[in-house]
Amino acid sequence: MKKLEIIIRPERLDDLKTILNSNGAHGLMISNIMGYGSQRGHKQVYNGVDFGGNLLPKVKVESIVSDETYEAIIDQIIEQINTGEYGDGKIFVYDVYDAIRIRTGERGTDAL
Repeated sequence: MKKLEIIIRPERLDDLKTILNSNGAHGLMISNIMGYGSQRGHKQVYNGVDFGGNLLPKVKVESIVSDETYEAIIDQIIEQINTGEYGDGKIFVYDVYDAIRIRTGERGTDAL
């Protein structure tokens, strides 16, 4: 299993949810965050608010997916979420050694 931590522009969230759902992701966690990366120093306006190159609104999506599907998910994210502009986001991939559903005690992919 892999944990995907995906940081994107807020307006691309629906596209990302479609990608995850179409690839069998069983659940996801969404957090509204603020940050910057390569676009720092560039003037950014979001919803009429001037962020002046400082912190910009982003969405962090976390999902546990199978070893068999994570590469396809990443490829689709790069293809469909990419605008070619600074601030498109990042994907971090982590190995997940186990998952346990507290209610039933199920483990591994059965717990997803």
